[in-house]
Amino acid sequence: MPVGVEDTRHLPDPLSDAFNSDCPGRTVFVHLTNRWGILILTALRDGPLRFYLLRDRIGGISEKMLSQNLRAFVRDGLIEREVEPSVPPKVSYALTPLGVGAAEPLKALVAWIGTHTPEVLAAQERHDAATGRTTERSP
Repeated sequence: MPVGVEDTRHLPDPLSDAFNSDCPGRTVFVHLTNRWGILILTALRDGPLRFYLLRDRIGGISEKMLSQNLRAFVRDGLIEREVEPSVPPKVSYALTPLGVGAAEPLKALVAWIGTHTPEVLAAQERHDAATGRTTERSP
């Protein structure tokens, strides 16, 4: 009789397994799940936005951070950047088909957070009261 549980499933390709430390997809994972990535992609889900509108939509993001994230997403093929020749140039950002595919589950995550935040806050308060800790809120 075996003592432990053996995983008899086929092991995934190390180049497409985010659990593998050498997986190139980890970079994409980091871009999608960083502090701003989820918000940028879900903000663009409803259609293209100019830079300043995107910045204003995402409270607290600096122009530098927005620019860095947008560059990463353009490089990853998730967002396309369109420049309209005018003075000054008008730049807008939109999801590519690949980006739409990534934004859908992220949109569901954002909706889940919006729905369940009161429950999470209540759990935090119960935990803090039981452990004697003060409430810590992340920015």
